[in-house]
Amino acid sequence: MPETPPESPADHCEAPSPLFERLKGFAAQMLQAVPHAQALGLEITDIQFAKAFGRAPYREELVGDPETGVIAGGVIITLLDNLGGVAVVAALEEPTSVATLDLRIDYMRPAAAGRGVCAMAHCYHVARSVAFVRAVAYEDNPDDPVAHASGVFMLDAKHDRRRRGDPGGLKKGGRE
Repeated sequence: MPETPPESPADHCEAPSPLFERLKGFAAQMLQAVPHAQALGLEITDIQFAKAFGRAPYREELVGDPETGVIAGGVIITLLDNLGGVAVVAALEEPTSVATLDLRIDYMRPAAAGRGVCAMAHCYHVARSVAFVRAVAYEDNPDDPVAHASGVFMLDAKHDRRRRGDPGGLKKGGRE
């Protein structure tokens, strides 16, 4: 299960980290490159080392079942997928393009009716050509998840393979 973000999820909407300030332009470009992420109004609210936080605001046209008023599962998938890519970029020394190779979503419960969804993604391992991510979607508390995801992202073949904070690059001697 992903690590719980500090204090409260609201912290990531009000006081973005210095890394967020550095990478917000690149993260915005990533979302602009995905037309359906733009159409859904996805937002990145904070970026920390190897972590990304964001939200999908509630809108009536994003409801999956009008009888329940619950945001559609596809919106949650798109949010988790895009935040996973941003978390990978936040783990690397230099921003690069990434692509989703595999994404598994487990729905724990329905989202609350009439509410948007927050999410966090954590890139917990970077290998030579792929990165591994865990993510969780929630309304108020990541300990009460709507959905949990795990994913594998392909790194651009020309990217700088060093992890942020690891100036020597990947560990020497064999596979990571």
